[in-house]
Amino acid sequence: MAQLRQEADKLARLDIQVMVVGPENSDSFRDFWQKESLPFIGLPDPNHVVMNLYGQEVKILKLGRMPAQMLIDKAGVLRFVYYGKSMADIPAISAIINVL
Repeated sequence: MAQLRQEADKLARLDIQVMVVGPENSDSFRDFWQKESLPFIGLPDPNHVVMNLYGQEVKILKLGRMPAQMLIDKAGVLRFVYYGKSMADIPAISAIINVL
């Protein structure tokens, strides 16, 4: 999320709305969001409904959900999907912007 935070102004100028879906319960998610002062929308998903809908993997040996980045356009069409293989496997923002 650090990369998203660093690029938040650039993404906003491009009319890109960032939404982060997290596996925590509402209270834990809200506490984290407030502590980090994140500038985008956050959605707690403790029952993994949204995450499962979009195929985000769980790897127990790697302690949880692997990162996934998706670009969904205003018509609801999925334009870009990237499923990370580790917590550090996150594409550059430029890869997502290039799809636009």
